[in-house]
Amino acid sequence: MQRRSFIASTAVAAAGLARLSSVQAAEAGVSDGEVVLGSSAVLSGPLGSQIKVVHNGAALAFDAVNEQGGVNGRKIKMVALDDELKADKALENYTKLLNDHRVFAFFGCVGSGTTAAAAKLLQQSGAPSVGGYGVGDSARERVAGSAYFVRASNAREAQALVEHLATIGVNKIAIAHLDNPGGAEAVKLIEAAMVPHKLVPTAKVVAKGDGSDAAAAGKALADSQSQAILMYLAGTVAGEVIKATYAAGSKPMFYGMSIVPGEVTAKVVALQAGGLAISQVMPYPWGEVETVTRDYRRLAERAQVPVGYGSFEGYLNGLVMIEALKRTGRDLTRARLHATLRALKLRLAGMDIDFSTGNATGSRFIEMVRVTPEGRFVR
Repeated sequence: MQRRSFIASTAVAAAGLARLSSVQAAEAGVSDGEVVLGSSAVLSGPLGSQIKVVHNGAALAFDAVNEQGGVNGRKIKMVALDDELKADKALENYTKLLNDHRVFAFFGCVGSGTTAAAAKLLQQSGAPSVGGYGVGDSARERVAGSAYFVRASNAREAQALVEHLATIGVNKIAIAHLDNPGGAEAVKLIEAAMVPHKLVPTAKVVAKGDGSDAAAAGKALADSQSQAILMYLAGTVAGEVIKATYAAGSKPMFYGMSIVPGEVTAKVVALQAGGLAISQVMPYPWGEVETVTRDYRRLAERAQVPVGYGSFEGYLNGLVMIEALKRTGRDLTRARLHATLRALKLRLAGMDIDFSTGNATGSRFIEMVRVTPEGRFVR
């Protein structure tokens, strides 16, 4: 369901990058009682459903703080525009969010190519971007100084997955990846992680984001006779590729980077044989020890938002933004928020987040989790 903190829109201005006005270069998006955040993300198609879950998780955090009067007396408003994971459309969205919606900062933006396309605009505007999702390591470097990513890097995930497979004696590993910049980069990172173990991929198979070539991808993976398939696939695509691999007569182990939504995948395909394991970059959403985790589940159940890694990531990203706004104080400017974020260190749900090292990525947290045929997660 669409949460009220997010104003979803698929209408995007046709005009190109416009010059920022001097008013917007100052503190647009901040009024006496409100601060406006903007997001450009894929909100439609097979990949969009996953991102909506992440956004709805963030809305839990924003709605909760708004009910208490907001942050330093200002309520948080979110405006989200669909860019269909297209770089040119994302640039239009970022421009529209700054010029028309007059956002103060960006939050929850999605994608490698789309984020990289906005690098110059982020720098020119001075508007910080927090909590990006599905953004490759090279794109993070492009926006370093302008953006702050909570989730661990893709390089960390690739290393953890390959190390695990090598440890259990698996040496025939194929890679299945999306046909976008993030997917292409993930392949290079996985290959680099294989080098110390003297491994090379048995196959590298690409899949379109709309899932239209899932059958061909599955057959190619089956033909590779791999022991394990390492996936950088999102939305329902991972499930469709696994289903096609099974149909082609192969039942290898499947391992996913964290963008693979386990619960969605289990609904698409009945997991068999070795099933599916995922390198999670967020703490276990069903934990009982941490107060933050229990609060998240209470809010999710009240709002009828599915409890899971996607919505929990959105929630934790939202808490990071709230904490940064809170520490910046009532005198809220983009420059002051940047200064706060660059010094920010905190611990949420057992995960350490630290931007004070100068790294655009705040966390190194990785945990391997197995997905049951019912779509549950087991540590």
